[in-house]
Amino acid sequence: MYQKLFSLFEKIFRKDQVFKFGFNWSPMYRRTVARITEVSRDLHTAKIKISLNYKNRNYVGSIFGGSLFSATDPICMIQLIHILGDDYIVWDKAATIKYKKPARENAYAIFHFSKNEIEEIKNQVAENGKTDWVKKLNITDKTEKKVFCEVEKVIYIASKEFHKARKSN
Repeated sequence: MYQKLFSLFEKIFRKDQVFKFGFNWSPMYRRTVARITEVSRDLHTAKIKISLNYKNRNYVGSIFGGSLFSATDPICMIQLIHILGDDYIVWDKAATIKYKKPARENAYAIFHFSKNEIEEIKNQVAENGKTDWVKKLNITDKTEKKVFCEVEKVIYIASKEFHKARKSN
C-alpha cells in the first residue's frame, strides 16, 4: 500500500518531499512519536526528532527505549530502497540498540549514506549477488554531544536476479 501511495505522490511532488511527509503522516510511524525533520533531495540524508512527551515518557521520566528504537527502525531500509532503485531487494535483517544514558529531553538521529557507501553496496552485490550491510547511528541531543543510544542495523541487499534464484531453490 505504501509503495503504491509513494509512486502516486511522486508524480506530483519531489521524492524527498514524499519521503518526509509520507513518513510523518503514516500511522505506523506517527505512533513512534518521531518526526522526520529534513530529507536531502537525493535521499542520502534524513534527520528525525523524537519529542519527549506524555506518549513516550517512561516511569522514570525519560523517553521509553522502545520509542527510541522504533523511531529508527524503518528509515535506513526505505532510504536504500529508493536510493538503489528497482533492481535491488532490500530488507531489514537485524538491529541492536545500546542505551548509554536516559533521554530526558528531545532526541535526534541522522541517517546518512555517503556516495562511497552506495557504491560499495552496489559493488558487493555485483560480486556476491547479495550483502548484509551494517549501518550504525547514534540517537543524541540536539547538539549531538550527548549520546542516548547507539543503533546498529543489518540490512540485507540483493540483486533481484539473485533473490529470485534463491527463492526458487
